[in-house]
Amino acid sequence: MKPTLLVLAAGMGSRYGGLKQMDGLGPNGETIIDYSIYDAVEAGFGKVVYIVREYFREQMEQTVKQKYSGVKCKDGSPLEFQFVTQELNKIPQRFTLNPERQKPWGTAHAVLMAADVIDTPFVVINGDDFYGKESFALAAGWCREHEHSEGVYGIVGFEVDNTLSESGGVSRGICSYDQDKHLTDVVEHHNVMYDPDGVLRADNSNTGERVPVQAKDLCSMNMWCFTPDYFKKSALLFEGFLEQNIQELKKEFYIPYAVDCMIKSGEAACDVLGTPARWFGVTFKEDRPAVVAKFAQLAADGVYPSPLYAKD
Repeated sequence: MKPTLLVLAAGMGSRYGGLKQMDGLGPNGETIIDYSIYDAVEAGFGKVVYIVREYFREQMEQTVKQKYSGVKCKDGSPLEFQFVTQELNKIPQRFTLNPERQKPWGTAHAVLMAADVIDTPFVVINGDDFYGKESFALAAGWCREHEHSEGVYGIVGFEVDNTLSESGGVSRGICSYDQDKHLTDVVEHHNVMYDPDGVLRADNSNTGERVPVQAKDLCSMNMWCFTPDYFKKSALLFEGFLEQNIQELKKEFYIPYAVDCMIKSGEAACDVLGTPARWFGVTFKEDRPAVVAKFAQLAADGVYPSPLYAKD
């Protein structure tokens, strides 16, 4: 069994000022997604599904076809690619959209768009985040172990200290889990950074209080492991969400919300998989130079070939 990689690439990049998914950040113009796919293939994945918006689907498909035409899975078979679109009107027919709404319905809605093209355990990632080789190996191993499972999912947790920004405070969802390393909660913390006294602190979203954070606490960077039964459970939750929010202009159906509902109802458990990898990504244009430098260093150190995908 070869797991599937599901790439969330529908974000328009409004804060970034362009399509982050297509921005060349590596030494030879490689995108962050290029590195994720390279790591996924090395870890044994066999298929990549992109969630995109209709307005740039054709451009993405052409780019992928040119770039990855010769990429093989570990067993020598061609790496498969599929594209599905997320649009705000892709909801059950019984609901009527508020005509003023412009945004799609969030990350958990995006995942639902792939229900008809995924029949293996799969891993969800953001298209503009770098997760590292160790994380993909960890996630692939989980998928292989859960090929025939239902109602057990996984989240790859990153040590908070490995996700900080060099340019200021960040928001992080810090994971709580029980003695069996099953997720119990994800609490959002804002402005996570080292204060002038050298202590790592954050603003707790529930209390507003500035509280110490342990550098090795695990946080969510939106890397999830699911089995196909997740789609049916999530679709039912989405209908309930729409019943409450169909007229809202901005509320979104997020993956952490869907998973939390399943945990609290007893429908599912979620394994917390700690990774030693260092995460980085681009949110604003100001982040770009540091990310370019990191990829240059990884290439110089021989962690990745350069160029990443050599043409025959």
